[in-house]
Amino acid sequence: MTAQPQRIAILGGGVGAMTAAFWLTSAANWQQRYQIDVYQMGWRLGGKGASGRNAAIAQRIEEHGLHIWFGFYDNAFNLMQQAYAELNRPAGSPLANWTDAFKPQHYVCLAELIEASWRVWPIETPTLPGTPGMPRAPEGVEAAMAELLDWQRSWLESWAITYVEHAGTAFRMGAQHESRLREWLAAARAGLTAFEDVGDPLVVARKARDLARAAAQSPAAADWPSVLILLQHLQQALHDVAAPFGHPDTWPDDWRRLYMAMDLSLAVGIGMLADDVVSKGFEVINNLDFRVWLARHGAQSVSVDGAPVRGFYDLVFAYRNGDPGQPNIEAGTMLRGMLKVGLGYRGALMYKMQAGMGDVVFAPLYEVLERRGVRFHYFHKLCALRPNAVGDSVDEIELEQQVALSGETYAPLVDVEGLPCWPSQPLYAQLDPQQAALLQNHQINLESHWSNWPEVYRQATGHVLPGKILRLGTDFDQVVFGLSVASLAQVAQPLLAISAPLQQCSQLVATVATQAYQLWLNQDLQGIGWNYPGDQGEEPVLSGFTEPFDTWASMDQLLCRETWPADQQPKNIAYFCNALALDVYPPPSDNGFPDHCAKLVKTAAIHQLQTQIGALWTSAGDGGLPWTWLVDPHNGTGEARFDSQYWRANIDPSERYVLSLVDTSRYRLRTDQSGFSNLYLAGDWLKTGLDAGCVEAAVMGGMQASRAICGVPATIQGEKGW
Repeated sequence: MTAQPQRIAILGGGVGAMTAAFWLTSAANWQQRYQIDVYQMGWRLGGKGASGRNAAIAQRIEEHGLHIWFGFYDNAFNLMQQAYAELNRPAGSPLANWTDAFKPQHYVCLAELIEASWRVWPIETPTLPGTPGMPRAPEGVEAAMAELLDWQRSWLESWAITYVEHAGTAFRMGAQHESRLREWLAAARAGLTAFEDVGDPLVVARKARDLARAAAQSPAAADWPSVLILLQHLQQALHDVAAPFGHPDTWPDDWRRLYMAMDLSLAVGIGMLADDVVSKGFEVINNLDFRVWLARHGAQSVSVDGAPVRGFYDLVFAYRNGDPGQPNIEAGTMLRGMLKVGLGYRGALMYKMQAGMGDVVFAPLYEVLERRGVRFHYFHKLCALRPNAVGDSVDEIELEQQVALSGETYAPLVDVEGLPCWPSQPLYAQLDPQQAALLQNHQINLESHWSNWPEVYRQATGHVLPGKILRLGTDFDQVVFGLSVASLAQVAQPLLAISAPLQQCSQLVATVATQAYQLWLNQDLQGIGWNYPGDQGEEPVLSGFTEPFDTWASMDQLLCRETWPADQQPKNIAYFCNALALDVYPPPSDNGFPDHCAKLVKTAAIHQLQTQIGALWTSAGDGGLPWTWLVDPHNGTGEARFDSQYWRANIDPSERYVLSLVDTSRYRLRTDQSGFSNLYLAGDWLKTGLDAGCVEAAVMGGMQASRAICGVPATIQGEKGW
């Protein structure tokens, strides 16, 4: 007699859920062991990474925000490499290989507000050896320290060599600044003679680097106390000799920026050694905010408040309740992330997707999983999880069947110039005609927590929306919870009442709403007045700009994926995003809340375009963005042309970004720590070894879930240590 396969219900369609499904179905003979069903609200996969194609406007790509992958995302890139290889698209078809879908991005920019004027800090990051996603040898934190001190040494040499030997050429310092630098070097040498007769700061920096390298090779013989003394002497010399020259904001840009790089790297190195991060791990400093920790170890305010630190806070939306006046992130979590981003990448610092995230990530994953035999149930909204009488397992899953289909199945993808994509709206022709008409007439958003669809349906039909109860032993045996941590309070209250760890995680691992807008422009980068072209022809990714939209990226690589008529063809696409300041989320009955938030986003976007964008796009000038620059299929005039662009407030529980507020990562759980024997967690809110919101952490959470159920994969890169 053949044993019944275990039935696994995967709830949600985000990165964590899809990764769990992928690895569960990568196990040998999985179809004899498991039956896997995915239940997803609305019409598409993706969670906060979902994107859609707007069929009414040139099949343009509409995202939840700006999504760019970092070069240290080993698990995420490995997932994509396997998916694209199995998909095996024909040669010459759009995005046939993963290397077609992800292109290297070396060029990044920071915005600096210096003496009430915005300046752009362009940075060309080097190509590093290796390919993201390939296995790498495990390394301890000692290796990261050695690499950091090598960069520190190179920055100090840049002061000594570039500014002295080549003054007046590359950086146009001038005689006055060259003289200042010579004074600095002389004073630094004098200040360091007390330490082992090592007088030259360059020699000190190299010795610190060499000691760290030796520690990385042989941690047991590490001489970290000597390294700490060397770094403290360098830091004191740096601060002492710079002080007489006034505030760094009055210095030439290149001099100030190198100073900040050295100041930050010294504070980081000193802090890691003084607080014993090397042996105790990054978590040992998670009781402090990162900026507070930097200042505690000697970083100057110009650096703590400067563009590099602010840019990283912007990157991970590290503001309590989305308020830019409340920066907040664990020091250890931020430090680990910064070191991975800056020192742990392979190939390029970043990789830009060559279509929407739905097209590049979730369509291939869906196609592979559907071929493997995973069953997808769209338009199934999770309402509640209920425990059994004993309280040790999930006994029932309550779902709302949002719409009825016109046929037996729902085919979710559309073809756009040969590329399978997710539409920005349900494919109404596949739905019950009466319900499809109601949805369109009332402009119902089936992905909204605040949707009034149940009431609209009841008034039109005289019935409540049908529900479905999945029962343990009949419909499922195991559950993978792939929704965001913010969803727990909405759907798992009976479980939270039983499991104290799950309740603490729900209450203390915070999330934040985000906001984004996209512009399609009839001007290229030169036309808008962007004056900082990348050395390799790459377009900018910029952070640290004005609130509430501090991050901008030029996304012209997407133009070839959209279907604009010749007389409307844009020349540039601009993406903006940031956190959205909200501290109260009303109950689902407040159906007007999404519109209220969308208006906040629109108002803030127009304000930025009218009063601030000229600092980046100089052709706009002080008068703000000329509205005629916006591509408007409806040929509106003035500000009305903005109505044809795209903006959104990501406020739903499943869309909010997961934060790492001070001293909260200890409340994160691993996949099997829900408190229920058959409930496995998946997502970037787990204890993954990154403990921060990003694609890589979500993939790692999904891998944890699969491993706990079936043992595959055996290892997860980066899960432990460095």
